[in-house]
Amino acid sequence: MAAILLAEDDDSMRGFLKKALEKAGHAVVDASQGDDALNELQLREFDLLLTDIVMPVMDGIELARRAADIDPEMKIMFITGFAAVALNPANKAPKEAKVLSKPFHLRDLVDEVDRMLAAA
Repeated sequence: MAAILLAEDDDSMRGFLKKALEKAGHAVVDASQGDDALNELQLREFDLLLTDIVMPVMDGIELARRAADIDPEMKIMFITGFAAVALNPANKAPKEAKVLSKPFHLRDLVDEVDRMLAAA
């Protein structure tokens, strides 16, 4: 079981993702925007940050940069419909971060999360 921080501004998407990850045996803390997720990162340790890129207040790339500063060992995965944004070197997203493009099947998400965590 891994501790996962999920940052996603779409309420229904966040609910689906959280339920799928919990069903797979993971402990999930969710946040509806980047600054709330950053607060969670400062309170406890997580194995994985799973974040959307486009969110209000603080986007997922900024959140990922700050998360990597807080815990360089934490895995980071972007879930987004804007994969090119995450992969653009000018954004300075953490190099080891993975990108899962929307739309995706929940099973694909769980499998990718499990692969990332197994590689730790």
